[in-house]
Amino acid sequence: MLQNYIKVAWRNLKRNKVFSAINVFGLSIGLTACVLISMYIWHETHYDSYQPHADRLYQLGTTDYTAGKGQGYRFWGTPCTLAGIMKGIYPQIEGTARLEGLWGEDKTLIKAGDKAFNEEKGFLADSGFFRLFKYDFIEGAAESAISGPYSIVLSEEIAKKLFGSEAALNKRVHVTSATNGEYDYTVTGVFRPIKAPGHIDARFFISMYGGRTGEFIRTNTYTAANYSFLTYLLLRDKNDRRALEATFPKFVATYEGKDVSAAGFSREHFLLPVRDIHLHADMPYGDVTPTGSVTYLYILASIAVFMLLIACINFMNLSTARSMKRASEVGVRKVLGAGKGSLIRQYLGESLLMAVIAGVASIVLAYLLRPAFESMTGKPLYINGNELLILGVGLIVVTLGTGLLAGSYPALYLSSFQPVKVLKGKITNSLSVAAIRKGLVVFQFSLSILLIIASVIIQKQMHFMLNSDLGFDRDQQLIIPLRGSESPKLYTALKSEWLKNANVSDVAGAEFYPGGYRSGWDAAFYPANHPFKDARHTYLNYIDFDFMKSLNLKPVAGHIFTNDLPADSVDGVVVNEASAKQLGYTPETIVGKQINQLKPEGGGGDLLRVVGVVKDFHYESFHRGIDPMAFEVFSSFDHFAYAIVHLRHAGDAQQTINALQKTWKAEDPGEPFEYHFLDEQYQELYESDTRLSETVGWLTGIAICISCLGLFGLATFSAEQRRKEIGIRKVLGASTTSLVTLLSGDFLKLVTLSIVVGSPLAWWVMHRWLQDFAYRTDVSWPVFALTAVLALTIAAATVSFQAIRSAIANPIDSLRTE
Repeated sequence: MLQNYIKVAWRNLKRNKVFSAINVFGLSIGLTACVLISMYIWHETHYDSYQPHADRLYQLGTTDYTAGKGQGYRFWGTPCTLAGIMKGIYPQIEGTARLEGLWGEDKTLIKAGDKAFNEEKGFLADSGFFRLFKYDFIEGAAESAISGPYSIVLSEEIAKKLFGSEAALNKRVHVTSATNGEYDYTVTGVFRPIKAPGHIDARFFISMYGGRTGEFIRTNTYTAANYSFLTYLLLRDKNDRRALEATFPKFVATYEGKDVSAAGFSREHFLLPVRDIHLHADMPYGDVTPTGSVTYLYILASIAVFMLLIACINFMNLSTARSMKRASEVGVRKVLGAGKGSLIRQYLGESLLMAVIAGVASIVLAYLLRPAFESMTGKPLYINGNELLILGVGLIVVTLGTGLLAGSYPALYLSSFQPVKVLKGKITNSLSVAAIRKGLVVFQFSLSILLIIASVIIQKQMHFMLNSDLGFDRDQQLIIPLRGSESPKLYTALKSEWLKNANVSDVAGAEFYPGGYRSGWDAAFYPANHPFKDARHTYLNYIDFDFMKSLNLKPVAGHIFTNDLPADSVDGVVVNEASAKQLGYTPETIVGKQINQLKPEGGGGDLLRVVGVVKDFHYESFHRGIDPMAFEVFSSFDHFAYAIVHLRHAGDAQQTINALQKTWKAEDPGEPFEYHFLDEQYQELYESDTRLSETVGWLTGIAICISCLGLFGLATFSAEQRRKEIGIRKVLGASTTSLVTLLSGDFLKLVTLSIVVGSPLAWWVMHRWLQDFAYRTDVSWPVFALTAVLALTIAAATVSFQAIRSAIANPIDSLRTE
């Protein structure tokens, strides 16, 4: 019996090649999208799951509350002293570890012999780090790798760059770090990256016991600031979390309360599971590395479900539409004794066979498209054997479920035919069946309308972010890192030589630049004669006199720094509008006022004189509002982290860069020359948004393609059913245009209804999505008008092919049998 079912199902698929191809292709594309998106979602939701203590490993977080305000500032940092204190007083804690990013720079200079490289993603770690976190060591022992004060652990890639095929263990390297100073380190370990997602994306680790950080740890006990350390706790039992958190208020009062209270705010601590850091940290300023987006995952998951639903709707619509072709088969089977159950099994079997074929095709397509999908999303999809097995079982379940879902209604409908009416030719498509089919078309295209509008609005937001006025000049600005020990000291000499180039208009020095890896040093300012508990967080950047002119920052009160007023370098400070407002002034009234900078250990520092206010500008992405900023001029120009070279003409850029590099090599031959353009760096702030835009755009196009395949199939069937009607109309004088309008009109009405249904839903969804941006475009009516025109055009082009083909056919051929 089973063999007979399969044989009949296969013959039916072969007999209806066009419709079978449409269904199989649509289902396979939908399943392929589900496979790839499922792999991506699995990757994003399983960060740090490979860690052996993942279920007991937590990050200690902090929430500070400003006096008089209910809104807390939630962040990942803690004072350096907390790890040791907690380990000593809480028996629930099995181990602790501290980690600190090299926050003074985005790149660190590492030298060995005659080789020197600027490396990214470096961290300071204590001796407990490799006891809590798993790394694949190929040289050295993980447990003792960071025991000494001047130890360094390198990734395999860096070790090969420095030492080639030789063993790196116990070799000496020279590291110049703006955070930790310039020292020699001994290589105590080399690790190979584990092919699994983790929230710590590191290329090398330095012991935090030596250098500036080591001295800071040994001497600093102030807890109201200096919380740039990440503290990790390994609990003996994961169930101890809530009980431990309940003791934190008392802990804060005992060990941090005095400093925190004197600074004018209150504090809480919380435990964040390490596996939740990537997606659920809920910290506006990130963590160790950029976190993921749950919203992004919801969008992709929704698109995958939509595509599968659209493919299922195609199958149901085409199967029920072709029911008349199989009515006689049903009648004969029932006369010969076939029961309703056997017919349902037969037609469900055909649906499952089609789904299995589509499932196999989706595996092949997913394998072929995986590299392109990884490139589009920017994530290598690490899936191990066990995870692949789970996803494989999931694919089988989804495939069989899709086959049952897509085939259930056609099977129930076909099996309900009465044999007497069928064999007499009295069976017709009922009004309810036609209504259901039309309803499915409306639902299908409503989903497509939603995806089109989402894609258009995402593209519009991207255009808005990348092309809006940022408040400074970003074009033709060359950023050159000054990372070694010599290059910052040579800044003045380099600047003098570079300015001799005809294509260089300005050269400026700074600690930070717009669009860089951070906004500035964490500082706090308050008006003179106020208590320091009134201090408010402000980002501070140290610059030279030409920085503001080179970036074309706009003064709104007072004046910007300039070489004509050198005395400003003594006590002058320039703030932005947000900073003036935060301190309780207008731009006009703050000029000339004295403000105080909160010292890291508490209390006021030197008085500064506000000499000017610049117009607010976007130092970071449009996801964030404009933060309070302050600028001071370095008293000596040998500490800058970057030189910013403003070119006059983009066309001569490479020639100019070659000339700048030649000067660099002449002045500082021992350090690498690197550069990048400011506008390109700024675009990297929107890398995840750009990838979302591209991914949604491609998937939307594929979903529309699947919808149009279904519409094409229905149009083909409709034209076939009305073949004789069209012949009679032509004989009676109907024009080709009127026939095309007749055949296309019903479908275009359904698409129009889909626009009416899908547009409000799309507005609501995208309005919610835009709330993630501090600065955003509007959801205006032209977007919906464009979508309507596009959808109607696509639908008209899809159905018109069959309509025109039927309208121009010779009526004699269609009427010959009458």
